[in-house]
Amino acid sequence: AAENAIRPVALGRKNWLFAGAPKGADASAMLFSLVETAKANEIEPQAYLKFLFERFPAAQTTEEIKALMPQHVDKSLLPSLPKPKPRKK
Repeated sequence: AAENAIRPVALGRKNWLFAGAPKGADASAMLFSLVETAKANEIEPQAYLKFLFERFPAAQTTEEIKALMPQHVDKSLLPSLPKPKPRKK
């Protein structure tokens, strides 16, 4: 399962050769980790990130931050997103 989770990152490595700066690479790695952990916990990544970005600024304690992580989040609090419309061919 872990190998499948990192496959998109491994495939894109050549395209993402330069992150601009070490801090950019760290930020990218954190974002990829959150997205893949959300997927592993059967959470739609876009809904999770919307939820996280809205709630994270108000989190003040370690417990509040931990509750926002994908493996701990209460799924009933996540926004439901409309399914994307099929692309026209």
